[in-house]
Amino acid sequence: QSQLVESGGGLVQPGGSLRLSCTTSGFRLDYYAIGWFRHAPGKARDGASCISSSGGSTNYADSVKGRFTISRDTAKKTVYLQMNSLKPEDTAVYYCALTLGYCSTSRADFGSWGQGTQVTVSS
Repeated sequence: QSQLVESGGGLVQPGGSLRLSCTTSGFRLDYYAIGWFRHAPGKARDGASCISSSGGSTNYADSVKGRFTISRDTAKKTVYLQMNSLKPEDTAVYYCALTLGYCSTSRADFGSWGQGTQVTVSS
């Protein structure tokens, strides 16, 4: 059974940094792309970043480009999201999910969603 568990969220001041972790189990991580999504109150759940199964391809939402970096450690079965220069508008619950092979532009193609980790950016 595929399982993804997010961690690393918290409260941070504007301009600060956090590193989120998505720890996986129950499947071959190197077969799957992993996406990070975020869900802010009153808004739809949107994609933030995604990394392909090989790690050779990454993509980012325009709103986080240049500030967030996605990476994966297959040996540790973990995907990371390094978030720098955080803004109040980054406040959301962050989720990771998987899709086979390459990143999809459709959220519906992702499954095995984790329970989420709260990120709050506030002074």
